[in-house]
Amino acid sequence: MPVSKFWLAVAAALSLGVSACETLSPVTSPKVAEVDVDNPQTASANISSLSDVIERRPNDPIAFNQRGIAYAKNGRYQEAIADFGHAIKLDPKFAGAYTNRALALRQSDKDDQALADFNAAIVANPNYSAAYLGRGNLLRSHGHFDDALADLNTAIRLKPEDAQPYHARGLIYQKQGDCARAITDFNNAIDRNPFVDSPYQARGQCLVASGQYDKAIEDFNAALNVDNRNADGWANLGLAYEKQGSRTKAVESYNRAMEVDPQNSLAREGLRRLG
Repeated sequence: MPVSKFWLAVAAALSLGVSACETLSPVTSPKVAEVDVDNPQTASANISSLSDVIERRPNDPIAFNQRGIAYAKNGRYQEAIADFGHAIKLDPKFAGAYTNRALALRQSDKDDQALADFNAAIVANPNYSAAYLGRGNLLRSHGHFDDALADLNTAIRLKPEDAQPYHARGLIYQKQGDCARAITDFNNAIDRNPFVDSPYQARGQCLVASGQYDKAIEDFNAALNVDNRNADGWANLGLAYEKQGSRTKAVESYNRAMEVDPQNSLAREGLRRLG
């Protein structure tokens, strides 16, 4: 997954951002500016400044955690894992560092180790919602829906203002064919954060499945307003237009999807059907 896509996909999976870096240790480190993930020079400069902080404060777990975040944002997951590990050695109850390392491990296709870190984060702080969200997403990706739902329900209880666990839980309901409950969760996700495209797309897919094509078209357009370079968004919009009977608009949308991703299977199949 491209680094920028990983970082922006916060509605389908938990990011390694500052919001996931709470700690039980006293917050004594200086605040660190956010990294522009689309600008490697900015990310490298931020890593350099954090390295200076670590040189001055080699026993500060927060500094290692923050540099780990910067490494992860720059796609340097092995270095991120090492920094999160160092933070954990300095503070074994640092739930944020366990969670961040788990997320970096997932990006490195090491889900078993990631699961162990999510578990450790929850032991360190049973009220740390980000760890339940991360573990719930991991369990969901492996088809363990009951356990995933339990974690996501806990994440929602602990942090009801967070959009991400609603979206993740909605994806499970959608997979199970329960579009009514899925749509309710997608509504909640969108209400809490209307600036992410994934919940609009997921809700639109449910609306297509239930024959509500006009509403689905509104959702896919809303998703594309957030990110008009999303091939799946254009392809789903094409499908909704096709189901509605708007052939010209369907072909146009499928073609837009193919411009972004010539391998998009939904768009290719739609164009084949429509000749």
